[in-house]
Amino acid sequence: MAATVAVAAAATVTVAAPAQADTTTDVFLSALDHYRLGDIDAGTATRVGEQVCPMLAEPGQNAANVAATVADELGRPLGPATMFTGLAIQIFCPRASPR
Repeated sequence: MAATVAVAAAATVTVAAPAQADTTTDVFLSALDHYRLGDIDAGTATRVGEQVCPMLAEPGQNAANVAATVADELGRPLGPATMFTGLAIQIFCPRASPR
């Protein structure tokens, strides 16, 4: 019985982490849809969105530079790419968001 409880507890912990990651991704994709950027392939949007934080962490980078890179990655104009970048910053790396 104790072994069953331990396995169930371990399974709960293991499932909790991916559920949080999925929730963040879902929030991001919903935000893109809300701002009329939902036509971007979900896999591509997630991949590029998750790259925004590491790009911002590079020396000399700022949101404008990252938005230009995002525009190239997505094949979109700078305006929508800037919105995409702002949403990615707010959702994937909120510590980098202006206060």
